[in-house]
Amino acid sequence: MASKDLPPPVTHTEPDMPSGAKIFRTVPYAFILPELIFGCWVWILVAATTVYFPMLQGWVMYVSLSSFSFSLMFLLCYLFGFRRNSDSWKVVDSMYHGATAIFYMSAAVLQANATIRSETEVPGQYIPRYYQINVAASFFAFITALLYILHAFSIYYH
Repeated sequence: MASKDLPPPVTHTEPDMPSGAKIFRTVPYAFILPELIFGCWVWILVAATTVYFPMLQGWVMYVSLSSFSFSLMFLLCYLFGFRRNSDSWKVVDSMYHGATAIFYMSAAVLQANATIRSETEVPGQYIPRYYQINVAASFFAFITALLYILHAFSIYYH
């Protein structure tokens, strides 16, 4: 009879959202570090070239720098465990990465447009080295947009 009065055994379950170094081994959160690295390359490469079209490449710089800053804040929140496994945190994370994926895709398209236009519409100022830097910036912008898209969908479906 005494065994019926005992509470059920307590089991320890792993949290849905890891903290610390475990985030680098978990699928949706492992994308943050590559997002930061490739995003950093985008704004370094755009800043290293001559800006022929300030409206286009200004948007690319804004998106890449602000996304880098916010993603770094998310990474720090994950590392130090500030989110406390709440469902609202997952929604915020998914919405942020979804919106940033859209912004980064637009920035990648505008950077590719600026790259193509710099080859044809800038008379007498075409420098192959700047064109190659712009091509690399376009490439990294598309890769970064893909990473943000993968992160957003993996958070959504996880």
